[in-house]
Amino acid sequence: MLERGDLRLVLSKPNPSAGGGQPMPDGTEQKPGGWNRFSIEVKDLVTMVAKLKEAGAKFRNEIVTGVGGKQIIVVDPSGNPIELFEPILPEARLGSGK
Repeated sequence: MLERGDLRLVLSKPNPSAGGGQPMPDGTEQKPGGWNRFSIEVKDLVTMVAKLKEAGAKFRNEIVTGVGGKQIIVVDPSGNPIELFEPILPEARLGSGK
């Protein structure tokens, strides 16, 4: 995790046993080149996902809980993955390094 001012960059590597690095429900494993994404921190992931599904958004997986929080990958209209992230640990929250 890197922070500079209001910008926070969190890098996660594929991890078959934990959190957002787990394989998808259909068994697809995460590999370099197709899983790079940025994360958007949200306060209530369940509510956000419900609203996006109602609006027709497509997801690569269901909500998973990892070490620092809950996450899900939504696909933007161009097919790019975006991680929606709800921190569980205080140190995983945006601005925790200030």
